[in-house]
Amino acid sequence: MAITTSPKHSVGVSSTPSSRRNWGIVVMLLIFFMLNFADKAAIGLASKPIRESMDLSASQYGLLSSAFFWLFAVGAVTLTAAFRKISYNWAAGILMITWILTMLPLTTQTTFGVLLASRIALGFFEGPAHALCQSIVHELFPPEKRAAAGAVVNAGSSLGPLLAAPILTWIILKWDWHASFIFLVAVSVIWTIVWFFYADKLPFRKRVASKGVKAEKVAKVDPNGDISVPFYRLLLIPSFWGLALLSFAGYLITSLKVSWLPAFMNEGLGYSMESVGMLVTIPYIVAVIVLISAGLLSGKLLKLGYSSRIARSFLTAACLLFAGISMITFTQLQPGPLQLILVVAAFSINSVAFSIGFAGASDFLPAHQRASFFGCIVAAYSVAGMVAPYVLGLIVENAPNPVQGYSNGFLIVGITICVFGVAGGMMLNPARARVRLLELTAMYEARKQVSQ
Repeated sequence: MAITTSPKHSVGVSSTPSSRRNWGIVVMLLIFFMLNFADKAAIGLASKPIRESMDLSASQYGLLSSAFFWLFAVGAVTLTAAFRKISYNWAAGILMITWILTMLPLTTQTTFGVLLASRIALGFFEGPAHALCQSIVHELFPPEKRAAAGAVVNAGSSLGPLLAAPILTWIILKWDWHASFIFLVAVSVIWTIVWFFYADKLPFRKRVASKGVKAEKVAKVDPNGDISVPFYRLLLIPSFWGLALLSFAGYLITSLKVSWLPAFMNEGLGYSMESVGMLVTIPYIVAVIVLISAGLLSGKLLKLGYSSRIARSFLTAACLLFAGISMITFTQLQPGPLQLILVVAAFSINSVAFSIGFAGASDFLPAHQRASFFGCIVAAYSVAGMVAPYVLGLIVENAPNPVQGYSNGFLIVGITICVFGVAGGMMLNPARARVRLLELTAMYEARKQVSQ
């Protein structure tokens, strides 16, 4: 998604006075992403009272959790394409307003059908959030700072549930699960007001720059501006599928963390709901540390002269491999401190794929095609969110007991993460992708000249 900026706030130059404003936008997007994941986590935190009040089986609850992702991919692709014509301040504001509207029915007594429809609608409108945030950030900062800035925004995927877990758990225990959505709606309304006050005052539709100005801007801030290929060719290069596999592995963890981790700690590990409200925050705390550290490490490796394949692809794959091995191992241990440590390790590394991996894609993507490319990646990894919660629910329901069910389910997930992480890390090669895209650009230019 190309970003339209006002003359006072140019894009891509982090050393100018607008740098402070750029980082202010990053902070606002961080909170935006925090609310995005707090919305997701609310159902997981309220899993027990929802199941009890509506008399749901484990598979029905798994279906409810996966319903969020039924139209997630559709929203990621269609809304991302639509937002290419809308200025970034309006795009983010419109998304937040739609989230508020989809959560309103859950603030009072409702039926399973309404709850299901609300989650499907929320998933549709949250689909483009990640692609939107990353495309904005990647145009605000130069390549060596993108991973770190993107990591700050992606930290919202951990900070949101981290802060929401104790607050929403307390609200749910003191009142009921509907009150938790009243709280989320109120905070979202406040963010919307602040966002439109703080963000650049841009028109609803993007301004179209003249060809001369546009060419000058591209040459100045887009190192991949010399790449010009049809969009579908981007989806055929191995690096697209490599990033899709890495993101899929990461989102397996994300979707199960927000939907099943509280129930797993309660039913699988035997902790009380009060304890779960605190314990479930630990993976999110560690995730923020891992995410920011990995983002800084990726930028440092680039500055030291390491290839983008090492700084982006291999680093992401190594983190996911560690998470997968941790998950496999904790399924084989008895409850205790060591098992809890491995649970935390397994559920703390998911977001690395969405910051470092996406920064690797920006190393070869032209700026005007990033948002659409990211939207397709989001559509691909959303399948993990669609399938994993429901399948885990089926496994738990058909096991002799919940403990065995969770063990079997997470063993399968851990193996999948390892396989997809390694395969994705080998396929994502930013430098090779850029060379291939330059070759394709030359080929298309030669065809144009011949046809003329």
